[in-house]
Amino acid sequence: MSNQIKPRTVLKNIEPYTPGKPIWELQQELNLDKVVKLASNENPFGPSPKGVEAISSQLAELNRYPDADTVEIKQAIATSLDVKQEQVIVTNGADELITLISEAFLEKDDEIIVPSPSFSEYDFGAHIMGATVVPVPFEEGFQFNVQKLVDAITERTKLLYLCSPNNPTGTYLSKADLDQLLQAVPKDVLVVLDGAYSHYATADDYTDGIEYVRENQPILVLQTFSKIYGLAGVRVGFGIAPKSIIQSILKVKEPFNVNSLAQAAAKAAIADEEHVQKSRKGNLAGCEQLYQAFQELNLDFTKTQSNFILVKLGPDAESTYNKLLEKGVIVRYGKGWGLPEYVRVSVGTKEENLFFIESLTSILDN
Repeated sequence: MSNQIKPRTVLKNIEPYTPGKPIWELQQELNLDKVVKLASNENPFGPSPKGVEAISSQLAELNRYPDADTVEIKQAIATSLDVKQEQVIVTNGADELITLISEAFLEKDDEIIVPSPSFSEYDFGAHIMGATVVPVPFEEGFQFNVQKLVDAITERTKLLYLCSPNNPTGTYLSKADLDQLLQAVPKDVLVVLDGAYSHYATADDYTDGIEYVRENQPILVLQTFSKIYGLAGVRVGFGIAPKSIIQSILKVKEPFNVNSLAQAAAKAAIADEEHVQKSRKGNLAGCEQLYQAFQELNLDFTKTQSNFILVKLGPDAESTYNKLLEKGVIVRYGKGWGLPEYVRVSVGTKEENLFFIESLTSILDN
């Protein structure tokens, strides 16, 4: 008789998520005074000031459990986005929602379709449930191919994930393409549109997908307070979908999944239009600053609809990534996405971008 406790067999398919290296860790490792983190697509302009103020006002209530139904945030989201409150679910970051979607809709040996490369948490949720991930590679320039996504659907397909703008490429799915896709997808396949970076998109033909929820189409839109609202540290995400889809997901949700400080911050931040506009404007300026530098360095990059840029450094990408770390610049190396010649650079403040550009230039010049 074996005396070893065996985990579930599906765990052999799961790679733990690797977050961007924290600033403090690099400072300790290399004894650096200055470290710039451009690895995790955070808002470099800080959190929503209204969100911070709301957290302060809630501190004296920490002896109480948070609202399990997140009523006040749901009301604020519904009002802000012109949807019904019953079409909203609030979670501990969008990551939790991806896991809940998997738990609510996937059985063993079901399939999910994911454009590749994309956010690894979709795969994680599927693997937990013993489902199979069907990757569909992007076209040249990391463009979506709607027909290939539709062609990948089988009788076992349950979920189709679309990250738009897509992480890590910064490319997006146009409204015309999404229309075409929704018409072609069978009614028993749930389309999940991850719009974590939707606030940064400026393309005229972009859609965040919420209009389809208003029409009660079978689509689930993911959103987060971690990016443009700058609340990554308190973890609030939410989903918008027809009521029946939300009801199914609520059955697997833990009761107190979003803490009271996070709830207060999110409710205030969604109304903080000044901070959103400032962040969007700063991001556009940062993109232009980085584009210009990459052009001067003769580096290939993908124009982005988001707050990060995918840059091709070539065969020496890993070495360059490590040399940037030594200089105190944290970016994200692309090997985990199957892109060993690329790094993903989050757009920082003007000063942070400049520090990165100067560091990269000095490495490439040597």
